[in-house]
Amino acid sequence: MVSKDQTIGGTILIVCVAIAILYLATLFYPQWIINIGWAHNPDAIQFWTIAVPVFIAFIAIMAIGAWIGWTMATTPPPKPIEELTSEIEEREEAKAEEQPEEKTAEQAVEEKKLRRKTEK
Repeated sequence: MVSKDQTIGGTILIVCVAIAILYLATLFYPQWIINIGWAHNPDAIQFWTIAVPVFIAFIAIMAIGAWIGWTMATTPPPKPIEELTSEIEEREEAKAEEQPEEKTAEQAVEEKKLRRKTEK
């Protein structure tokens, strides 16, 4: 059984191949389009066949550039490295202070065990 994603992928493949074939036919054999009846100048057809995709690609690239600029303009700057390193050092110091307390608690448990063994 074919999944939904595979069906969509196959449809996209077929549409893209059909558009590519139509594009190449229009670019290299514009007289086929003239015979359809709505166009009368092969040079104009070839011009627009190239101009429209170039225009779309140009607008897409400009939109991506604008999106990158907007993202950079609205994102707050990162913290300075000095501030980050001081925060890390503070965390490490806090952990170091907590660890001896845990060790003393563990040592107390071990001492109790040793006392029980010596009492028996």
